Amino acid sequence: MEIKFLGHAAFSLHDGDVTVLIDPFLTGNPKAAASPDDIEADAILLTHGHADHYGDTIAIAKRTGATVQAITEIAGEIGKAGVEVIDTNIGGTAVFPWGTSRLVPAFHTSTTPDGTVTPAGGLVIEFGDKRIYHLGDTALFSDLALPGKRGKIDIAIIPIGGHYTMDRFDAVAAAEFVGADIVIPCHYDTFPPIETDAQAYQTDVQNAGFAQVVVLTPGETYKAK
Repeated sequence: MEIKFLGHAAFSLHDGDVTVLIDPFLTGNPKAAASPDDIEADAILLTHGHADHYGDTIAIAKRTGATVQAITEIAGEIGKAGVEVIDTNIGGTAVFPWGTSRLVPAFHTSTTPDGTVTPAGGLVIEFGDKRIYHLGDTALFSDLALPGKRGKIDIAIIPIGGHYTMDRFDAVAAAEFVGADIVIPCHYDTFPPIETDAQAYQTDVQNAGFAQVVVLTPGETYKAK
């Protein structure tokens, strides 16, 4: 299974013939590693409704026929555009032919470009033989430890940029809470307010013995072993 960093908090997961997109903010993203016209997807998973996560969801889903999982009210909004949706709420699991995606709490706000207000979430994704936890946008809070109580997290995608989410220092504690073997940082360096030192984050997490940190540049792929 391959995890490709598309910039900001956007990722594609690819295993065999299946591609899953997470938070596909590409148009208007100065760090985007792909155009929305070039992206294929079988499913699109959204953590929350902010424009830098919601992004190109509708355009990509319409072109590819991808099913979109989002929190109930956001799914209702997207569904009105003629897109197939799965409307899970916090704690709910979407079942796909390739695996599952569970929406879990994040500590953040969320409003879509059309004004739909909801809680924010993270995603625990079972894909191939891996369990991937994309924390979404979140502050540090102790419930980040809970998804790992249900089953070991193999790979965690953690925001480190600060300002709108936890910073790289709180994200060290988040790595400890989550307990993943591999941590991939995201949501940093896209815009000036969230510029940070990802290499210093890598050093801090690894020196603490919490995880191996894989720092990806936009467009780079991590092959999960």
